[in-house]
Amino acid sequence: MSDTAPKAYQVLARKYRPETFADLVGQDAMVRTLKNAFAADRIAQAFIMTGIRGTGKTTTARIIAKGLNCVGPDGKGGPTTEPCGQCDQCKSIMEGRHVDVMEMDAASRTGVDDIREIIASVAYRATSARYKIYIIDEVHMLSNNAFNALLKTLEEPPAHVKFIFATTEIRKVPVTVLSRCQRFDLKRIEPEAQIALLQKIAKAEGANISEDALALITRAAEGSARDATSLLDQAISHGAGETTADQVRAMLGLADRGRVLDLFDMVVRGDAAAALTELSNQYADGADPMAVLRDFAEITHWLSVIKITPEAAEDPTIPPDERRRGLDMAGRLPMRVLTRMWQMLLKALEEVSLAPNAMMAAEMAVIRLTHVADLPDPESLIRKLQSSQPGPVVGGAPAGGGGGGGMVHASTRLSAPAMGPVHGATMMHGAAQGGQATAVALAPGALESYVSFDHVVDLIRERRDMKLLVEVETTLRLAKYAPGRIEFEPTADAPRDLASRLATRLQGWTGARWAVTVVNAGGKATLAEEQDKERLAAEAKAMENPLVQAVIAAFPGAKISAMRQPELEAAFEALPEVEDEWDPFEEG
Repeated sequence: MSDTAPKAYQVLARKYRPETFADLVGQDAMVRTLKNAFAADRIAQAFIMTGIRGTGKTTTARIIAKGLNCVGPDGKGGPTTEPCGQCDQCKSIMEGRHVDVMEMDAASRTGVDDIREIIASVAYRATSARYKIYIIDEVHMLSNNAFNALLKTLEEPPAHVKFIFATTEIRKVPVTVLSRCQRFDLKRIEPEAQIALLQKIAKAEGANISEDALALITRAAEGSARDATSLLDQAISHGAGETTADQVRAMLGLADRGRVLDLFDMVVRGDAAAALTELSNQYADGADPMAVLRDFAEITHWLSVIKITPEAAEDPTIPPDERRRGLDMAGRLPMRVLTRMWQMLLKALEEVSLAPNAMMAAEMAVIRLTHVADLPDPESLIRKLQSSQPGPVVGGAPAGGGGGGGMVHASTRLSAPAMGPVHGATMMHGAAQGGQATAVALAPGALESYVSFDHVVDLIRERRDMKLLVEVETTLRLAKYAPGRIEFEPTADAPRDLASRLATRLQGWTGARWAVTVVNAGGKATLAEEQDKERLAAEAKAMENPLVQAVIAAFPGAKISAMRQPELEAAFEALPEVEDEWDPFEEG
């Protein structure tokens, strides 16, 4: 009885799997090395193949196994880089049923027991082949114990044993294993070679597929031959014999590249209404919002690259019309706009992936992009503002304009420093006088050195009693002060023992008695409140500066967050460095 069962369909990725080194695409360096090694009989005991998915790691391992064991059509051949593919050894290896060529998936067999099986079997010679070959795929998945168990056998295997490893994560393989193997890094398939391969397969299958469609498939495959052939298989079925770029674009869920460029142009022009309408139309036509934003990011990167290196536009996966438009856009758009769009798109992609409604998140991203499209960069804005001033403004006010004039500076930011202008000036003065504040603290009984209450606060700060310092600055309303005597009115949230603790600390630090008393009225504002007043006054004076007013007008809602006084900063920078204090626990 004849076998009339139809032959099972074989996917293109398996049907057109390379069977010889000549069939490998884009791996010329590795092929040349292996051919020379076979010709000189310098075949290593172990190989390791690494690269991204679909570049031919396992296929190369099988071709090496075939070359090592091929006996030729006449049964008399030796190791070769051109296996015949006709002898029993070649056929059984390519079909995965050779008893002496064992393939193991390390992703499912990760333990040391699996490696023990290999170690126990290497001592026995091959049953029918010249070499016993172990192909371990995804070898980086082996456990540490499994790798350690393999080391001795891998370094000194029997003459009839060869190991071939494949991995996509070479960094996870221990260096002790790598040093025992001959390593080959398989490259991504170049677009030209990928397109040529797809054209060859499509012709062999009798399929009519446009060059633009092949370019889209090549771009989506990202250098993987297996991905490309799998997508080609799907595209041929999708097109039912004749496949166009539009069909492939619909199959991949991509937006029309030309329409994405139109949308990109609307965004950089700041036309939010037109951009939202075009995005909505693309969504209605089946485009994925995430894919549109990914295309946006890809276009932004592409324009940035060809702006620096125009020859990069000559990409075979990009149609001539897109190249022309890309070169035109790159010439018109400044680099600051492209880099800003790149940063915003990275954030937008993250938001779209997390949003409950991807389309809404994409629309909000487009609105933000159009809003900042014509926003000048800080350097251009400062240059524009300076050119519009009637005269030069230095330090925020003309020279000799009063005590507050120096508070506005070109580097004006927001929030007052931790010490206000009065405090800062006091500390700076004491330090500039050769350490006067420190000398006061170390001179017991020298109460006459504490002329003002500010000196007391400085002493607390130098002694690093931060709890007491915060309480004195925020809860103590000074009513009367004389060296050795303090009268204050406490705030509502002042600690009950503040007076006694302050007196005890000051007596311990100065060696003299301090009378600290509490009064019910007559207290002035706390130091913190005084600092707030000074900060608000300085901000008000800064707001009178025409340059600051122009910045606030250019950025609605902006606020002053910090201010710098150039003279005070220069004085602090001029202070000598203070040596570290002695640590009693530090070894001498």
